[in-house]
Amino acid sequence: MLKLRDSFFFLPILCFCFVYFVDGSVHEYNGEKFVGKGNAFVVHGGSEGIYSSFPDPYNVTATIGDSYIRFEKVTFRRPKEAANFSSKAIQAVVFEVEDRDTIGGSAYGGQRAVCCTADLAKLGVCLEGEVIYRPSTENPNWPKVFGISFNGDDEVATLRSRSIKITKTGMYNLYFIHCDVNLKDLTVEGKTIWKNPNGYLPGRMAPLMNFYGFMSLAFVILGIFWFSQYARFWREIFPLQNCITLVITLGMFEMALWYFDYAEFNESGIRPVGITMWAVSFGTIKRTVSWIIILMVSMGYGVVRPTLGGLTSKVIMLGATFFLASEVLEVVENVGAVSDLSGKARLFLVLPVAILDAFFILWIFTSLSATLNKLQARRMTVKLDIYRKFTNALAVAVIMSVGWICYELYFKLNDVYNEQWQNAWIIPAFWQVLSFSLLCVICVLWAPSQNSMRYAFSDEANEDFDKDDTTLTLIKPSSTTMKDFKTAAEARPVQGHNGASNGDLEEDKTE
Repeated sequence: MLKLRDSFFFLPILCFCFVYFVDGSVHEYNGEKFVGKGNAFVVHGGSEGIYSSFPDPYNVTATIGDSYIRFEKVTFRRPKEAANFSSKAIQAVVFEVEDRDTIGGSAYGGQRAVCCTADLAKLGVCLEGEVIYRPSTENPNWPKVFGISFNGDDEVATLRSRSIKITKTGMYNLYFIHCDVNLKDLTVEGKTIWKNPNGYLPGRMAPLMNFYGFMSLAFVILGIFWFSQYARFWREIFPLQNCITLVITLGMFEMALWYFDYAEFNESGIRPVGITMWAVSFGTIKRTVSWIIILMVSMGYGVVRPTLGGLTSKVIMLGATFFLASEVLEVVENVGAVSDLSGKARLFLVLPVAILDAFFILWIFTSLSATLNKLQARRMTVKLDIYRKFTNALAVAVIMSVGWICYELYFKLNDVYNEQWQNAWIIPAFWQVLSFSLLCVICVLWAPSQNSMRYAFSDEANEDFDKDDTTLTLIKPSSTTMKDFKTAAEARPVQGHNGASNGDLEEDKTE
C-alpha cells in the first residue's frame, strides 16, 4: 500500500524558502528554469503568510476583506527543437505549510517520490507522470493542484487565469512541478498576485508598517524635546550634541521612509525600489554614524579631549568599512530578491557586518575603561558620573543584544517551516527599539542645558589627558595663581548652602 511520509524532497527547499521570501506580493517569473529534485522538476513560485478572507472568531488578527492567490498569464515555454511531442502535465501546487505531508509519498516504505511512478500507478493511487497528493484532513479541498500540457509541436502552454480564495490563515506555498524528463530547458513566465485582507503586504511584513508608523511618531517626540532644548540653549552647545542632533535627524528620515516604503508596497503589491534604497541608505548611515559617535565618546572626544589625534584615520576607516558592508547587506536583503540567495551567499554578507560590530564593541569598552580610569584619577566627578551612567547603559544594551541573538537563533531553529510567521516581525522590530532606547538615554545624559559646558572639553583641565597615566601631573600649584582661582570662583553662580557649588569648585580646583 501507499505510505505517505511527513517529509519529502521539498524539505531542503522549504527550509530555505521559509527563511527567505520574495520581496513582493506580486511574484514575477522571468524565464526561471525548472530544477531537478528527486524524480521531479521544480520552480518555487512563492511563500507568504496570508490571513483569512473572512472573520475568524479564534483569530482576532483576521479582518474582513478578500485574500487570494491569483494566476495571471503564467506561461511555460520549451525550446523549438524540443517541441515535437505532447508532454505530460505541468502542474501548479498550492498548499498550506501544515499540509506539507500531503504532497509526495512512497510505495511499501521505499524511496520518497513527488512524481507518480509506474509502480504507484499500478496500485491505483495516482496517475503516472503527475504529482502525488492526497486531500488535507482539515480541508478536503486542499491542496490545490492544477496544470496544463504541451500538445504536439506547441512551444508555449499557458495556465488559465484563476484566483484561489484563502479561507484559512496560514503560510502558503506555491510550486510549479513537472515529471517529464523529455521537457528539457523548460522555463516559466508570468506572475502571481498574493493579497491579504488589508492589502498586498505579505502577512509577516504587515505589522511592520504600523510599527514604523509608531517609531516615526516616537522620533518626532524625541526630536521635539531635543530641538527645543537645542534652540533654547544654543549658546551652550558643544560638538557632541551636534553629533546627537545628526543621529536624531537621520533616524526621523529613516523611520518615515520605511513607513512610506511599506505603505506603497501594501497599496501596489510591488516594492518601490527608490524609497527602499533611500530607507536602506539612511538607516545604514545612521548606524554607522551612531557607532562612530559612541566610539568617539568612549575615547573622550568633545568631553575630555579636543581631537582623536592619530586615531582619527583609524576610526574613519573602520566606519567606512562598516558602511560599505552594511549597505551591501541591507540592499540585498531589502531591494534584491533575497530568496535567490543561497545560505552560503547570505552568510558571506552577514559575517563581515557581525565581525565589525564585535570590533566596535570591543574598542568601545576598551576606550571607556581607559577614560573612566583617567577621570577617576583626576577626580572629575561630574564627568565621571555621566560616563558611568553611559557605560551602564551600553552594558545593558550589549547584554540584551546577546540575549536576543540567542533567542533569534532558537526561534529560527525551532521554526524551520516558518509556522510562527505572525510573530516574525518582532525580531527586526526589537533592534530598532533597542537602538532608539539607547539614543534616548544618550539624549538624556547629554541634553542641552545651561550647564552643558560642564561636560565639554576644557583646555586647562585636560591639557595632559592624552598622556600616559604614569607621566600625568595631576596637580600643578605653580600654574594656578590666586587671581585665576578667584576669577573661576566669581564666574560660577552662587547656589546657596546646599553644597552643590562646593562640589563643582572642587572639580575646578583639580582640573
